[in-house]
Amino acid sequence: MVEIKNRFTGNIICEGKCSIKKLVEDKADLREADLRGADLREANLREANLRRANLREADLRGANLRGANLRRGIT
Repeated sequence: MVEIKNRFTGNIICEGKCSIKKLVEDKADLREADLRGADLREANLREANLRRANLREADLRGANLRGANLRRGIT
């Protein structure tokens, strides 16, 4: 199950099987987001902070990841 929350408010932006390609912009902060199985085809994740995000089984075909932070961080 995919669940994306606003890290400031805690509000759920998207849950279940969803496409977020229209929800993210340049430099999006998706730190520690649970994006398992997310449909991220053609998403604009340019310079996004995806540090420690769970991208297992996410569909990233055609996604713009230029300059994105994909580091796992300390676990």
